[in-house]
Amino acid sequence: MTIREAALAGKKTGLFQNCADNESMNIEDLMAGVAEGVIAIPKNIHHDFDKVIGIGKGTSTKVNANIGSSREISSVEAELGKLRVAVKAGTDTVMDLSMGGDLDEVRRGILQDCPIPLGTVPIYQAVAETVEQQGKELVEVTVDHIFKTIEKQAIDGVDFMTIHCGITRHLQQRLLRQKRIMGVVSRGGSFLLEWMSHHKKENPLYEHFDDLLAILKEHEVTLSLGDGIRPGCLADATDRNQVQELIHLGELTERAWEAGVQVIIEGPGHMPMNQITANVLLQKQMCKGAPFYVLGPLVTDIAPGYDHITGAIGGAIAGAAGADYLCYVTPAEHLKLPDIDDVHEGVIASKIAAHAADIAKGLPGALAQDNEMAVRRNRLDWKGQIEMSLDPDKASRFREEDLSDKGPTCSMCGPYCAIQVFNRSQHNLKKEFAHAGCGNDCR
Repeated sequence: MTIREAALAGKKTGLFQNCADNESMNIEDLMAGVAEGVIAIPKNIHHDFDKVIGIGKGTSTKVNANIGSSREISSVEAELGKLRVAVKAGTDTVMDLSMGGDLDEVRRGILQDCPIPLGTVPIYQAVAETVEQQGKELVEVTVDHIFKTIEKQAIDGVDFMTIHCGITRHLQQRLLRQKRIMGVVSRGGSFLLEWMSHHKKENPLYEHFDDLLAILKEHEVTLSLGDGIRPGCLADATDRNQVQELIHLGELTERAWEAGVQVIIEGPGHMPMNQITANVLLQKQMCKGAPFYVLGPLVTDIAPGYDHITGAIGGAIAGAAGADYLCYVTPAEHLKLPDIDDVHEGVIASKIAAHAADIAKGLPGALAQDNEMAVRRNRLDWKGQIEMSLDPDKASRFREEDLSDKGPTCSMCGPYCAIQVFNRSQHNLKKEFAHAGCGNDCR
């Protein structure tokens, strides 16, 4: 019995209780959300970790960090270093997007040390092995190789997989009619489009969708339906191609649910701020409330080196509008393979966006953290402020770098600190009223 089937049957399990405790939810509400499909719990039966999380309605907005090797830079130790940094910074999940080196070794190494759900994009490995190991063109990857890769990764313990099932021959033809500036920027999407053009055949992940679901169900892998036609620049956002793929994803969602497989829907991408809320509402309508996983969205195209900021802006807006899951964007986006520092910055930026979204959603306890920070800040409690911060190490380092005498204020204001001045004025006012014998009601 899968997680979804257990929820539908009303069968309470230790996994549901673990997740409900972590999400500060009632177990019945959690199970109802899983049964409805509006919450997904990514947890492969072969991957052991303690903190089980839910993604979707009523849960906190989650953050994912992408790591992984490339053809030019490949090291298991380097990826494990990124994993540790991402987990310490507070990411909720990690995806291994490796396309270089021994991909089985990298993935299995990450899985062994990964205390949170791990995701992959299996077609990356299938294509990389076809090209790098077999010396063939990427279009020569076989359907059998793709599905065996999916099965192998599922057996290894991958908790959720991005699989681009919504790209069809019909959609491929539509792309010819509505031109884009950036075309298709999804690697998985571009691989499948070239494969389909070369073989003049349907997308095998769409054509053999039931076979895919059987594998995922057997190993309890959550299906993250990839947005292979996502916009790669603002000008391409919310066009007919993107929306048509979303329609396909909505149809596939219902088929997956019927098979007992949990689903997450992936979304854009690059998008102007004024289109983000509409896109979230569209996804929720088309996919019957399935959890929505967005990359950013990036709200401008002209900030390479700062795309963790453009992504956090879009992520906060998307989250407040109802998106459930933010894929981080690092400062290295569009420029290079992220290093450890980039991973850290990307996670923190997305955590800020996710928390801001939770406040806007009215998630219980979200605003309480900010209220507690305000109390500590008003007391000039520097140790307390650092403890409450999303990045205590950086806050502590900045405080140590302060050139003041480390008194109650900081070097920004010194003796002119507004908090100190105001509190002093209130203290003096109370003394004045007390002396006048009129208490706090002096007229």
